Amino acid sequence: MNCPKISILIANYNNGHFFKDCYDSLIAQTELNWEAIVIDDCSTDNSVDIIKNLIKEDKRFRFYVNEKNIGYQKTLIRGIELSKAAIFGRLDPDDALKPKAIELSLEAFGSNNEIGMTYTGFIFCDEKLNELKEHHCKQIESLNTDYYGFRGEISHFACFRKEVYNKTTGIDTFIKRAEDKDIYMKMCEIAEVKLIDNPQYLYRIHSGGVSNNKNSEKALFWHWVALIKMAERRNINIEDLFIEHYIPQNKYLQLEYKINSLKKSRLLKLLYKLGIFKAYKYL
Repeated sequence: MNCPKISILIANYNNGHFFKDCYDSLIAQTELNWEAIVIDDCSTDNSVDIIKNLIKEDKRFRFYVNEKNIGYQKTLIRGIELSKAAIFGRLDPDDALKPKAIELSLEAFGSNNEIGMTYTGFIFCDEKLNELKEHHCKQIESLNTDYYGFRGEISHFACFRKEVYNKTTGIDTFIKRAEDKDIYMKMCEIAEVKLIDNPQYLYRIHSGGVSNNKNSEKALFWHWVALIKMAERRNINIEDLFIEHYIPQNKYLQLEYKINSLKKSRLLKLLYKLGIFKAYKYL
């Protein structure tokens, strides 16, 4: 087998029930010269059996199981170390790619050897992967507040030139969530990054995902840890940014949580059916 053009890294833990969509999206890629490195981090569900039964003898898939649970970040690092291609991208096992995701990413890298990272934006999907809403990213031109990622200016589907990635300190295992924000900033600091303004990543919203309220708050905390580390790296002061961005964002999350709680209220649903609380349908 020829050296693949790109390595897709999939770190799995208890997401076997979603993996078929992830697998199918890779099989449907218009670009055929890729490898997928799938690493299971000692799942307690039937993930290993599901993954093995799907990939079978397809040599493009390389499947590994960690000897012990080491966590998402370390599993990703292991995937990077195992990857054969000069470019790698990350795909979570509960998500999927649009058919041209890999092709478009490789075209962007091929257009300019100075590009260290590409990203496409993503599409919010429900639990069954029905598309709901597109999220468009922003082309980062300089190290201003855009590259801090407050509004997802850089996001999935992100791919990295390994040679450039290796010039950074890599994935920070101390950062338990939002490790992607950390590495995005590091890449922006040392190389050109390229937006492909055509969302190619299907981001599934489900109860166990980062998008639920409690996990969103934890991700916000770790995003700020990444920002503090960036400020230390670049010797800049971000106290004002904290006041400007964190407090409004935290209030928004609290409001979102209250609205979602209202949506689940049986009493409000009953009042709506009785015609008493007509505003329920707008929540």
